[in-house]
Amino acid sequence: MEQYGVYVPRLAPTKEYFAPGHRACIGCGEVLALRLVCKALGRDVIIANATGCMEIVSSPIPNTSWRVPWIHTLFENTSAVASGIESALKILRRKEKISGKKITVVAMGGDGATSDIGLQALSGALERGHDFLYVCFDNEAYMNTGIQRSSSTPYGAMTTTAPPGKESIGQKTWKKNMPEIAVAHNIPYVATANPSYPIDLMNKVKKAKNIEGPKYLHIFSVCPTGWRAPADLSIRLGRLVVETGIAPLYEVENGKYRLNLDLPKLRPVNDYLKIQGRFRHLTDDLREEIQEHVKQDYARLKKKTKLR
Repeated sequence: MEQYGVYVPRLAPTKEYFAPGHRACIGCGEVLALRLVCKALGRDVIIANATGCMEIVSSPIPNTSWRVPWIHTLFENTSAVASGIESALKILRRKEKISGKKITVVAMGGDGATSDIGLQALSGALERGHDFLYVCFDNEAYMNTGIQRSSSTPYGAMTTTAPPGKESIGQKTWKKNMPEIAVAHNIPYVATANPSYPIDLMNKVKKAKNIEGPKYLHIFSVCPTGWRAPADLSIRLGRLVVETGIAPLYEVENGKYRLNLDLPKLRPVNDYLKIQGRFRHLTDDLREEIQEHVKQDYARLKKKTKLR
C-alpha cells in the first residue's frame, strides 16, 4: 500500500525492545521515536547510546528499559564505540568465532551529541565507511542538562543560554543542517524522520538496516518541556513541522534525493511557532524572516528531488 509515496505495511511490528516504565517526561516525542526505532530494528542489534535524555530516562540503576544489548557512551565518542563494535564483529566472523544472522550496529545520540560534541567521531566513522546506522534524536537543545542551546537550536528560539532580551532575539544562528552534512560524506543512505509519521519512520529504519555501509537517520523529536508546549500536542507539533516545511521528510539514497511527503501547499510557519513558549517573544518581522528562510530552504530541497 502506498501513502504519500511511502510504502505502508499492513501490520507494524508488535514486539517491544524498549520497555515501558522509563522516566521520560509526559508527551516526550523522543522516547516515542526511540520505541519505534527499536521496534523496526528488531532483536539482532547492538546499540551504543550517548549520554543524554534517552540514556538517563532508560537506565536508572538497577533498572533498564533496554531489551537488546546496549552500551552507554560519552557525548563525544558514540560513533567511535560503534565503529569498534562493527570492526570487532567483522574480525570475529573472519575468525569463525560467530556466525548466523547479521548483527546491526547502531549509534544513538541527541542533537548535542551529534551536531556538536560528537561530530568529529561521527564524521570519521562515516568517512571510514563503517557498516552502522547512526540515529540522531533532534529535540533542538541540550534538554537533559537544563535546556541549553545547541547548534541544532532553531533561529529565534529561547533557551537558558540564549535568552531573549533588549539586545537578543534568543538563538541568533540558523539551525545546523546535519542531514546535508551527512550527505556530503557520500554515504549510501541519509534520511529524515518524525514519530508523528510512524510508518515512514519504521520503513526508513528497516531500509537502512538492510543497506551495507554507513547510514544516517535524523529524527525530529518534540520536547514539550524544553519548548514550553502542552504535552498533549507532541504529535500535532510533529505534523506541523512537516506541514510548514520547517523539517520536511526526505531521503537520500546513493546521492539521489526523494521527498517522501510533498504537500500541494505549505502551511504558514506561524501555525507551528505560535503554540510554543520558546517563540513567544518573536516579533512579526522575525516571524516573517523565518517564513522566508523556510521557503528558500524548501525550494532548494525540492530542486534536488525527483518530485516537483
